[in-house]
Amino acid sequence: MQDYLASLERLRKEAAEAALIRDLATDKAKQDFFDRLHRHLDQLAEEIEQAMKTV
Repeated sequence: MQDYLASLERLRKEAAEAALIRDLATDKAKQDFFDRLHRHLDQLAEEIEQAMKTV
């Protein structure tokens, strides 16, 4: 369970960092890339959280 918690925390942190970079980026392509990255990492964290609830 500790592995799940560590992964969840790391993914949430990385998703937040991607969102911050997205918000600070001035280039539209970079904004789009970091937005997709943020959403992907957030989804992965959500899936881990759901898996933890079923264990």
